[in-house]
Amino acid sequence: MPQRPIRTLFTCLLLLALSACALFPNRDPLNINVVGIEPLPGQDLEIRFAVKLRLQNPNDVDIPYDGVALNLDVNGKLLASGVSDQKGTITRFSEGVLTVPVTVSAFAALRQAVGLTEQQRLDNLPYELHGKLAGGLFGTTRFYDSGTLSLPQPASGSW
Repeated sequence: MPQRPIRTLFTCLLLLALSACALFPNRDPLNINVVGIEPLPGQDLEIRFAVKLRLQNPNDVDIPYDGVALNLDVNGKLLASGVSDQKGTITRFSEGVLTVPVTVSAFAALRQAVGLTEQQRLDNLPYELHGKLAGGLFGTTRFYDSGTLSLPQPASGSW
């Protein structure tokens, strides 16, 4: 088989693949903030919360989503995880609040408690929130937030 048609075909496929990369939108990342945590009924040895996330879309295109998943790490250890099959759209240059139920297992709570006993202070505990908004084959948007939590200090006093 002659080499020229194979080279031409390979060159055309390479150009097509490179031009397809230009079709992917160049988006700014979403701004995600935890704006609330409310208790939910749990089962046996688990604790459940509704985590409220404020999603801000700084882009000039709508971002549709079909499901959300998140993990919350505190002090470098997984504390809670949750998923939701909610559908919606964050319209261009707007924001919305999304509520995701998360679960803290008894073992994760115990692991955190043991980790806290190794520390003297309960303030400035580092947390990381990792998650994604599912949006189809190439439309999934991942997000990340981090910061510190300050837990109330135990009351010090005598009887």
